[in-house]
Amino acid sequence: MKEKLSVTSIQSHLHWENPVANRKLFSEKFNSISEKTDLIVLPEMFTTGFSMHAERLSEETNGPTVQWMIAEAKKHNTAITGSLIISEAGNYYNRLFFVFPDSSFTSYDKRHTFTLAGEDKVYSAGVEKCIINYKGFKICPLICYDLRFPVWARNTEAYDVLLYVANWPVKRIVAWDTLLKARAIENMSYCIGVNRVGLDGNGHEYVGHSAVYDVLGAQISTPDFEKEFVETVILEKEHILSNREHLQFLNDRDTFSLT
Repeated sequence: MKEKLSVTSIQSHLHWENPVANRKLFSEKFNSISEKTDLIVLPEMFTTGFSMHAERLSEETNGPTVQWMIAEAKKHNTAITGSLIISEAGNYYNRLFFVFPDSSFTSYDKRHTFTLAGEDKVYSAGVEKCIINYKGFKICPLICYDLRFPVWARNTEAYDVLLYVANWPVKRIVAWDTLLKARAIENMSYCIGVNRVGLDGNGHEYVGHSAVYDVLGAQISTPDFEKEFVETVILEKEHILSNREHLQFLNDRDTFSLT
């Protein structure tokens, strides 16, 4: 029997720059998930919203939010992922954590900091791609603005799932919809995008459009795009393997090295 992975996307508003309120918010949403799930995906900077105030909002890796993620992952027997503001060795990072049910975790630092909002002036950029092995699936987690850079996402590792967490505003939501689908098609992988809704403290509006696409670019999630929702979809390894074997598009990809 081929592996399956159940993934729950949580599209939510966020309390502006209020980690305590946001942890409480998501704990309540976790409790509302009725079926067993293997992975819960939260938006980018899910404890604060997309803030440039890292000096007063950052946490250390062993801080309250990562400890909360560990406790919730253990409680619900599921993996949890999302990004938050981290301080390390005098630098700030927009860092995604992937916390496993056994309390271990791995992390990914956002490679492409969003210059339009001045993220590059506050946060240090990551330099390494991250591939996570979980329940028979290889997952590549990326963050928001990374979506615009297909070379960084290129499937040279034979990953199965490409995953984006985001605070992607309504003004450019067409790009979000288009690029998520494109990343799925060109990499022959499932592509998951989890965005937020509501207004942030800077007056920017977010309308979600969180979605899951299969390896051929068909949307397999069915939420109301612009409202809060919690939805679980099932990813099937057989869908990936059979389509790759039949079409063999990845065999013809270009070879290159990143510098």
